Amino acid sequence: MRSGFVTIAGRPNVGKSTLINTIVGEKVTITSSRPNTTRHQIRGVLTTDEAQVVFVDTPGIHRPKTQLGQRLNESALTALDGVEVLVALIEASAAIGPGDRMVLSRSLTAAGTTDGPALLVAVNKMDKAGPARTAEQLTLALAATEELAEGLGAGAKAAAQAAEFFPISAKTGRGVPALVASIIGRLSEGPAYYPDDMISDQGDAAHVAELVREQLLSRTRDELPHSIHCQVTEWEGNAIRVEILVERESQKGIVIGKGGEMLKEVGTAARAQLPPGTHLELFVRVEKRWQSRSEVLDRFGI
Repeated sequence: MRSGFVTIAGRPNVGKSTLINTIVGEKVTITSSRPNTTRHQIRGVLTTDEAQVVFVDTPGIHRPKTQLGQRLNESALTALDGVEVLVALIEASAAIGPGDRMVLSRSLTAAGTTDGPALLVAVNKMDKAGPARTAEQLTLALAATEELAEGLGAGAKAAAQAAEFFPISAKTGRGVPALVASIIGRLSEGPAYYPDDMISDQGDAAHVAELVREQLLSRTRDELPHSIHCQVTEWEGNAIRVEILVERESQKGIVIGKGGEMLKEVGTAARAQLPPGTHLELFVRVEKRWQSRSEVLDRFGI
């Protein structure tokens, strides 16, 4: 049995959560086209006959504008250390910009330390980019990795030379088996960390709250998605109460919707992903400027 931890890192919206869900084969973490959907390190567990791989989903590495953003970055950067393999994820269909270069640079720094993780670079969304653009992006990713390593010392250079590059589509699964095989091949022999039937370390309450937030993210626009936080406040039998927090009274009205229609839609869609018979109650409350208040972020566990 081989076992180990693998961090998936990348800027916002490159497909980290989708990749982990595809690898594990079930929905471990919510997905959205909104930046910074993932707010915690969430572990997805893949157990096969030969290995157990614990994938760490991280918030997107970005330039923070709020206390929340700073904490998300710290969470993501902390996850680059202390793992066996590090997968830096970039898009096939978008230019390699400053955010991608920062991810590659931080990944090279982590992989270049003594006993640092093995570095793999995955070019995602090949289904969207097509073969020619994906091939070009692989070449550009290799060049960027080598260029960045030049300024980071001997360890980073060695990590760049040993890195492997993979074209993948997290959405369709194409190329993902080759990536997973390479990951498993780089793990050492060791015991399983989790029971065979466990696919995530996320608790039930946190999972339900995230399902509700996912539905809100798909229905709201502009800055409102960043201002939404969901938490389970009561759970008795099959009755669950989820509190939705926003930063302003005007946002509360948007989340509730005309005649409560938005809240009803969100509840119906989230309930469809829960066991039959689940009674889900949603309530909206204003927590002013919560993204910039350390004591509130502490209370939310962010």
